[in-house]
Amino acid sequence: MSFDLSEVQRFIAAQSPASKVYIGADSCRLSQGNTWFADYTLVVVVHIDGNHGCKLFGETIRERDYDQRVDRPQMRLMNEVYKVADLYLKLAPVLADRSVEVHLDISPEPENGSHCVVQQAIGYIRGVCNVSPQVKPHAFAASCAADRYKELASLPGQAARLRAA
Repeated sequence: MSFDLSEVQRFIAAQSPASKVYIGADSCRLSQGNTWFADYTLVVVVHIDGNHGCKLFGETIRERDYDQRVDRPQMRLMNEVYKVADLYLKLAPVLADRSVEVHLDISPEPENGSHCVVQQAIGYIRGVCNVSPQVKPHAFAASCAADRYKELASLPGQAARLRAA
């Protein structure tokens, strides 16, 4: 399931400059037979006028996962970061003069597996997107919106309704 990028751009462009945009990504690992895959969910949350409701756009992409260590999913997590940066750059023409945040589902806490890439991920987003990303626990677009989008999209009949919303 994917979103139409031009539709997202049109929606953002039609909103007032007070609208805020949050771009996030999350992934989960799954096995199909003897092969590991990762589902990458990307979301764009448009907080209308910064104090009204939100419009959620999202897509989930399945790709092969080559991480060797489940407890340190370095490759999968950096793929999330690359995907969210790419989405930011594709939306950049309509993001100017808006409050925009990039949210990463990565924890700065050493006891979490995602800690292994936190500095690399933050540096990448700063360098490519020229914004300082939010990480857990302040990354709701990645931690909550992407999870919820994937959950809703997986329900029978929801895919068509989510595209029409």
